[in-house]
Amino acid sequence: RSKQWYQRRVRESQTFQHYLIQINLRMASAAVDQILNFEEEPQGFSFENCRRNAFLAKQGSVMPKARKTGTTIVGVIYKDGVVLGADTRATGGSIVCDLNCEKIHYIADNIYCCGAGTAADTEFTTKMISSKMELLKLRTGREGRVVSALRMLKQYLFRYQGHISAALVLGGVDVNGPALYTVYPHGSTDKLPYVTMGSGSLAAMSVFEDGYKMDMSEEEAKELVANAIRAGIVNDLGSGSNVDVTVIRKGNVEIFRPYKVVCKKSERKGDYTFPVGTTVVTSSTEMVPFSALNVTDEEVMEIS
Repeated sequence: RSKQWYQRRVRESQTFQHYLIQINLRMASAAVDQILNFEEEPQGFSFENCRRNAFLAKQGSVMPKARKTGTTIVGVIYKDGVVLGADTRATGGSIVCDLNCEKIHYIADNIYCCGAGTAADTEFTTKMISSKMELLKLRTGREGRVVSALRMLKQYLFRYQGHISAALVLGGVDVNGPALYTVYPHGSTDKLPYVTMGSGSLAAMSVFEDGYKMDMSEEEAKELVANAIRAGIVNDLGSGSNVDVTVIRKGNVEIFRPYKVVCKKSERKGDYTFPVGTTVVTSSTEMVPFSALNVTDEEVMEIS
């Protein structure tokens, strides 16, 4: 082969290599631009509308107000375990939305949790922690501890700074014996022998402070919890209907739903049925003008 043929092949090879280098440089530049311009998707709650709401409020717009919720939830430690109690009324402001709402949620076979606040927040928060506790049990091969669920709950709620409206009473029995905690919406916790939460908590706490004693029997604990919930129902408009009780022992759990019915619906004693023809119906469909009416009596009220 001639020398010119080899020179032509070398030039073609050099051109092809130059073309590949340009392609690689363009791809690398595009990848770098994509990395620099990458915006991570927001996780959890989005607070982008806070400034918008503040601007609208300055313009005179009336912002919607938060609805008041009502609940009475309690817990007490007795000699052999934990007794949890709750009422069953769900409210939205001044409206009773549900007469028989379940407020004692399952976390694990040995752990249950009472929820006060927004019903959706309490329900789905406890469901999430329940699934995490089940995964922990499968991973470790051991029964979950109450303090593990407590840690998950307080870290999750603290992350959202109280915007998840879930005030919880967590109780259970594990290798360390019975344990009872309160978890506030901001993530703070208490460990006490008897606790109350919700809008009826003050009335329930007065019953606990009067009737609690160390090493109570199971029946005494159940009655004390029922009386505390009843005090919340009677003294708080946001609490009502029935008393639910859950007894957590070492190795088994017993649920009483309802344990007592406090607000019984009374029977209507009067007869409010009216015979046909009580209200006179005129056959005329003519509209009488206001100017055709004659004033027969007139009274003026002075307001000082």
